[in-house]
Amino acid sequence: MDLTTAKHILGDFDDALRTMRDTVLMMASLTERLLASASESLSARSFEACERVIADDAEIDMLEKSVDEAGVAILVRFQPLANDLREVVAAMKVSTNLERVGDQAVGIARRARRLNEAFALPETDGLVKMCRVAADIFRDSIRSYADRDEGLARGLKERDRELDAMHHAFIDQLTARMAEDTGRIRDYLDLVLMARNLERVGDHATNIAEDAVFAASAEDIRHTTPPPGA
Repeated sequence: MDLTTAKHILGDFDDALRTMRDTVLMMASLTERLLASASESLSARSFEACERVIADDAEIDMLEKSVDEAGVAILVRFQPLANDLREVVAAMKVSTNLERVGDQAVGIARRARRLNEAFALPETDGLVKMCRVAADIFRDSIRSYADRDEGLARGLKERDRELDAMHHAFIDQLTARMAEDTGRIRDYLDLVLMARNLERVGDHATNIAEDAVFAASAEDIRHTTPPPGA
């Protein structure tokens, strides 16, 4: 292979990888918008926001397929090694987690649509707070991937644990309310399931942060515990 051909192939690879990464970031932006709309469906009791989430999720699904197809094409054509291989694998894994975050947003929107047909429950305010925390964690996970910010990525596990604690406390609160207000058990169950959706958003955001670290330094930080005070 002569130098000109090698440079051409390298340029093609760089273009393909850049396009794939740009698609992932476009997908991330749309997913973040879905989470914001899901929160609006609760805080503003907006039926329009509910429908917007459900409609936009189809685009996220299409983008995930596009990333998968691009990743497979890059692996087959260029057979990348080391850093480049990690970048391709991380992009494909991030897109999978983004699609699943979109699914969680849809779950929230569908239950919010049903919940908004009845009188508002005061406990919904606690769920809106969880929405903000989950959205912040998700946003920072994307920043860590986009900016290759390992420090930011490594700090998200502890923040996800804080979201988990909020989730458990909220479930305890709702369990007590169900015993007191048996006429709205179904509505409280909707809140329970939406809280579970948000807890899963935190899990997927943590996965994205782990992939960001792996792409940047080849370190696998899954199943690790941060040191005390981290």
